[in-house]
Amino acid sequence: MLKYLTFFFRYAFFVVIVRFIVLIVLGLNVRRKENLPKTGPAIIVGNHNSHLDTFVLMTLLPINTLGRIHPVAAADYFLKNKRLAWFAKNIVGIIPIVRGRTEKNIDPLEPCYEALDEGKILIVFPEGTRGKPEEMSDFKKGISFLSERYPNVPVTPVFMHGLGKALPKGETLFVPFFCDVFIGDALSWTGGRDIFMRTLNERMEKLAKEGSAPEWE
Repeated sequence: MLKYLTFFFRYAFFVVIVRFIVLIVLGLNVRRKENLPKTGPAIIVGNHNSHLDTFVLMTLLPINTLGRIHPVAAADYFLKNKRLAWFAKNIVGIIPIVRGRTEKNIDPLEPCYEALDEGKILIVFPEGTRGKPEEMSDFKKGISFLSERYPNVPVTPVFMHGLGKALPKGETLFVPFFCDVFIGDALSWTGGRDIFMRTLNERMEKLAKEGSAPEWE
């Protein structure tokens, strides 16, 4: 019974609240939405300026895929208290990952492997944490380990502009702000981690340059 109630609350939260905020209150200009994966296994890679990033990407995918979408998130942040942990895991559907050093012989990406084996769609933010608006940090190499292990799984780069202004890091007040989403062509494993990371970064930088947004104040 609890499982079905959780399922209901998750869909209700995204259909009634999140989709209203993202599609009605928050103005979105989305380019090449057709590039997003329709089925899994698949990986979506985005830049990270705001908690809204996750909700925007999940909203852009068809509602019937909601049960198969899982953002990869930091366990030390989202599991720090029981209420946040329950909401993050059961409503948002995160896959919590332990950052930093782990016990020997324990792969922190194991939960991601299991999800991809089950045909899920992962949302990954390789910067590791939310940065300042429109300042994209270097990507960590964890995404290259995923792609190497699953070379046939498409990795779709997405650059989002404006969400850091609508809900900046450290702020709780939502400010309606028109935002742009640029979706690139999917890439696959290129045969080496350094080459893969260089290709992914080049794709993201190209997407970032598509917009002609004014400088942040």
